[in-house]
Amino acid sequence: MTSDSSAARARDILVRPFSVGGLALPNRIAMAPMTREFSPGGVPGPDVAAYYARRASAGVGLVITQGTYVGHDSAGTSDRVPRFHGDDALAGWAGVVDAVHRAGGRIVPQLWHMGMERAAGTPPVPRAPRVGPSGIALDGTRSGRAMTGADIDDVVAAFAAAAGAAERLGFDGVELHGAHGYLIDQFLWADTNRRTDAYGGDPVRRTRFAAEVVAACRRAVSADFPILFRMSQWKFGVYEARLAETARELEAVLTPLAAAGVDVFHCSTRRFSQPEFAGSDLNLAGWAKKISGKATISVGSVGLDNEFTEAFQGDQGRVTGIEGLLDRLEREEFDLVAVGRALLADPEWAAKILSGRTNELEPFDVRMLGTLY
Repeated sequence: MTSDSSAARARDILVRPFSVGGLALPNRIAMAPMTREFSPGGVPGPDVAAYYARRASAGVGLVITQGTYVGHDSAGTSDRVPRFHGDDALAGWAGVVDAVHRAGGRIVPQLWHMGMERAAGTPPVPRAPRVGPSGIALDGTRSGRAMTGADIDDVVAAFAAAAGAAERLGFDGVELHGAHGYLIDQFLWADTNRRTDAYGGDPVRRTRFAAEVVAACRRAVSADFPILFRMSQWKFGVYEARLAETARELEAVLTPLAAAGVDVFHCSTRRFSQPEFAGSDLNLAGWAKKISGKATISVGSVGLDNEFTEAFQGDQGRVTGIEGLLDRLEREEFDLVAVGRALLADPEWAAKILSGRTNELEPFDVRMLGTLY
């Protein structure tokens, strides 16, 4: 296939409108959330607004912000990661929304609680304890405090308050971070959830906390305000972890979340091309769409030839084609594709892909994490 025909095919498949609830997108390209520590005091400034707007102006249809801490003392572990509570931080986010909208994009914040992945004694609230479903970290150590019923209620309320604030600020939806071994995911995973009450046990009971967060957020926003839910099998440092070994087990997790109000499942994998279960080529996003009937986003090393774990250890990624991705989108295996490191490296990735200027794409290098360009 010639470069001209490849570019035309990319345009035909990627430049298709997509809508869910009140969110209408001009294409199928999203910016994946990536943690950036450029918000002193947790307040996103004009540089953060320009960072996101730069991608929107170059053709990204949907910007999903980096994880941003909900209003709970134990939510975070850095005072340079933005928060989503407090007048100063919310004013900063209002500037981000305005900049992205003026650039022609749509934007949702990713709401985040780190749970047991918080480092003890760190800002923004050094005295705050590490908390999780059972006080067990991803490495298996009991190094924190199991959440009480009051703790659970407080965190659910914090997520709901942040979702309501997002709608008031003019965001186009909201994403809940339920992946990668952070708090919501800690409840979903049997290794970190050893509870014997209503929030622990079989997969459906382990999903109760996540479903309560989703339902509370749904009550806090308008009916057509989309709720995205990011999920994964793997956890940081535990890359072979699995919530579900079979499609039936995955259904037990997804069904309560869809019923609670999830509109889009954002399925994080290390490589989007990997089949999720034996006997099928469907990836995690493909299975989530098939099981739940909801829209899905696929993500994982799009446009690069190495996984993020290799890249963040200093291995420079090489730019690769996206024919396999286009094949899956054309089959409607999933609805949107989120691009991470490739967009961090090259703000004009979408524009170059859509115009056939693939020879101009910039590869990711770990040194790029030192800037907010």
